[in-house]
Amino acid sequence: MVHTNSRAARRKGGQDKAESSANRASLYDDVTAKVIAELEGGRFPWVQPWGVDGNMGQASPGLPRNALTARSYSGINVLILWGAVIELGYPSQSWLTFRQALEAGGHVRKGEAGTTVVYADRFVPESEKARAEQNGGDAKSVAFLKRFTVFNVAQCEGLRADLASDPAPLPEREIVPVAEAVIAASGVDFRVGGTHAYYAPDPDFIQVPPQPAFFDQINYYRTALHELTHATGHPSRLGRKLLNSFGSKDYAREELVAEMGSAFLCAALGIVPTVRHADYLGSWLDVLREDNRAIFRAAGQASKAADWLLSRHADVNLGLSPDTCLETVA
Repeated sequence: MVHTNSRAARRKGGQDKAESSANRASLYDDVTAKVIAELEGGRFPWVQPWGVDGNMGQASPGLPRNALTARSYSGINVLILWGAVIELGYPSQSWLTFRQALEAGGHVRKGEAGTTVVYADRFVPESEKARAEQNGGDAKSVAFLKRFTVFNVAQCEGLRADLASDPAPLPEREIVPVAEAVIAASGVDFRVGGTHAYYAPDPDFIQVPPQPAFFDQINYYRTALHELTHATGHPSRLGRKLLNSFGSKDYAREELVAEMGSAFLCAALGIVPTVRHADYLGSWLDVLREDNRAIFRAAGQASKAADWLLSRHADVNLGLSPDTCLETVA
């Protein structure tokens, strides 16, 4: 009898594990399919969550954030929530869970459908801890992916007035002091001159043309932040693979990280993002179609790059801890 129950427990555990793996795979597939559909339609989900098709009534530039805690979402959740803003025309980048809406003195309106975001982390099972204690060595952690539902503040009513509000967008002007401060605080060798924008990994420096070379002055900063994202991959910083053959899938992956990193930084600083390398669209699609986790990894690396740069800006200019800049979720 004990043997039978043990077998049943093992069978149930195996079923639970299989169901969990299937749920993760389904989530990766769902999100990747949406991003591919956007790219195939000529839309870049990391640059147009505001003012789409001339509709200036939509949300202003900014990272999606929790209205109660004021902490920004990151990684794939940025693309998921920006996508919801685009699709549904929400006027805000602020979100709450159902319970948080109640905590904020209001509630989600009846009939409103939420948006699914994800939380990714790792944990060490008790059995693995016991095995490590018995046999020695390090306990192995297990990755998990959890879905939860959030609602845009536009889907709620009765919320108290002191919730985190969306930042005001910066004007299109020649000098954007906060962007200049982020560049300076990075510590990266940043050179202005020439006719090409690039990051050179071996000597570890960035070069961008002077502002007057850009048709739109603000593109100077969009380009600078793109190259700064590349620079965070240096071994002395976040250590991504940067020396990739032009046209290779690894090259496309790094360009995707830099595109999203620039967009995340622009949004955090109040600058409207744009696409710098639309000509890589085909190679990006090839990468995403081949690997349903590629967009998750790229978005996560882009958030880490933005976090790295913003944390140094916070340390130098505001005296804040790096951990306060972005909330690493997903």
